[in-house]
Amino acid sequence: MQQSRRVLDIRPDRVYARHSEGDFVRRADGSILFVYTRFFEQNDDEAPSALVAIESADEGETWSQPREVVSAQTFGVKNVMSVSLLRLHSGEIGLFYIVKEAWYTRIMLARSSDEGRTFGRHAECTLPDRRGWFVLNNSRVERLHSGRILVPLAYHRTGLDERTGKFFFDPCACACMLYSDDDGATWSEAPDVIHPPFSGTRSGLQEPGVLELRDGALWAYFRTDKMYQYEAFSRDGGLHWSTPQASRFTSPLSPMKLLRQPDTGRLFAFWNPVPNHMEKSQQCEGVWTGGRTPLVYATSEDDGVTWSPMRPIEDDPRHGYCYPAAFFTRDGAMLVAYCAGGVEDGSCLARLTVMKIPLEKE
Repeated sequence: MQQSRRVLDIRPDRVYARHSEGDFVRRADGSILFVYTRFFEQNDDEAPSALVAIESADEGETWSQPREVVSAQTFGVKNVMSVSLLRLHSGEIGLFYIVKEAWYTRIMLARSSDEGRTFGRHAECTLPDRRGWFVLNNSRVERLHSGRILVPLAYHRTGLDERTGKFFFDPCACACMLYSDDDGATWSEAPDVIHPPFSGTRSGLQEPGVLELRDGALWAYFRTDKMYQYEAFSRDGGLHWSTPQASRFTSPLSPMKLLRQPDTGRLFAFWNPVPNHMEKSQQCEGVWTGGRTPLVYATSEDDGVTWSPMRPIEDDPRHGYCYPAAFFTRDGAMLVAYCAGGVEDGSCLARLTVMKIPLEKE
């Protein structure tokens, strides 16, 4: 059986300080499109950036040179980031991403009618009468069996302090859901706001994701600073949610990704199974890694009731691995893209890696 192989490794350089947080989609001609965020000048989340696309015609073995598809300058801002791709019922490819304004963010949907060569008709999904700092992770937008599109968001209180003129940001987040029942033409916000069920936290419930189970229930998951991913469930298409509780997945303050393999129905979980305890360093040689190593995955054949043993993807303690996106290829493997920066890159977020992992038959 073939071994896992690194098929793409994009490192920071003097021009582009960071490459991160992308997503995959299959194009009509069979090739694979991957769109991610490329940062200029600095590697922090607020640095100038653009969205760029690459393509593979051989199931991820080789990739084209990146080309810019969305510029922050289009919106008069410095920063756009965090990509989710979705094939729309119209046949277009939908590109979801964040636009960062001075003190709030907008979640946008752009559409491509030429299979990702160009994106246009940029429209806002967030509601203009309730501004705030909304965070949409990469590879997070889900289409339910009902046809509904669900966008899970973390919400942070934010604004400008009138006394000091400085930007105010509360790291403690709650979660909310945007949804569309008309293929993204119009958007609504679910009535339930999901609040952290614990005190003594700086994170709250951050960077949510959602997966639809076979019985129609929705499983939401959130990163926290409580050493676990927390989870909540909905039985009505994401409108109302159970009280969050700790899941079985131990984790530092790092995002998890859940994904269903389309042809088998098997579930895949990607995460960092390392509690943020006192013995675990958050830095390596002065570079913050957040305890985000190792990166592993596990599978479930019974819709998340039981899980296989963890399988390592990367485990170098000098690196941090986070913000995974995964895609199943036609040659019996999966592509897993994630941040993989280390000491030599200046940040765990700066380097983008795509690993091709052969799938075992279970």
